[in-house]
Amino acid sequence: MIHKTAIVSDKAQISKNVEIGAFCVVGDNVKIGEGTVLKSHVVIDGDTTIGKNNTIFPFATVGLVPQDLKFAGENSQLIIGDNNTIREHVTIHLGTKDGGMITKIGNNCLLMVGVHVAHDCLIGDNVILANNATLAGHVQIDDNVVIGGLSAVHQFVRIGKGAMIGGMSGVENDVIPFGLVMGERAHLAGINLVGMKRQNISRDEIHALRNFYKQVFENDGDANFLNRVTEVSQDFSQNSTIQEVMNFINSETSRSFCKPKNINPNPNA
Repeated sequence: MIHKTAIVSDKAQISKNVEIGAFCVVGDNVKIGEGTVLKSHVVIDGDTTIGKNNTIFPFATVGLVPQDLKFAGENSQLIIGDNNTIREHVTIHLGTKDGGMITKIGNNCLLMVGVHVAHDCLIGDNVILANNATLAGHVQIDDNVVIGGLSAVHQFVRIGKGAMIGGMSGVENDVIPFGLVMGERAHLAGINLVGMKRQNISRDEIHALRNFYKQVFENDGDANFLNRVTEVSQDFSQNSTIQEVMNFINSETSRSFCKPKNINPNPNA
């Protein structure tokens, strides 16, 4: 159903059972999957693909050009998966040629009021961004991450699976999977135990990760950070959760890692 006051391009691809409310605007290159609902006053533009059963609330703007002075009108994309809820005043921008040409949001995510997702961000499944959380360009967020309200994530930062960011945090460095970080300049404050329990991770896995965390992050010692990670990981080679953390730490990144306040943020120090 399309409200009579909505402006929907004849070139847009609108699947069946889509509801487009009053005063919405849908551009030429937009594709909207079955069961998706645009409440009212929603703007969707650019080369934007939206999956099934999403709900987008008033005054959200989706698929507009990025806030990047280098953007030159390249034919970049935005892809949004299924079963997402995008609340009022959310802004989600297209990708750029310097970031893979795509911004992507997975499935079953909740973007609360005023969230901003900048160009070339890659967001996994089951992610929650609370009110007015802001992602700069090129941020990568893995599955089951929670970002608290009024938090800001620096460009090119990676946030690992199951991590939790406390409200009003400024995240300048990578966050390990299942990490718990907080602070005006965010620091690692432990393991996201609540999130791990919600994901039905076993007690043995949780205890092992806590031991790994203590040995790596609470024992500065003489060895540098990466050497200490390698040494400690040998004791946990059969633990899949810790191997996931190890894979995250060892993968390519342009940022340092969030660490406790008493640990040097330089990964080689």
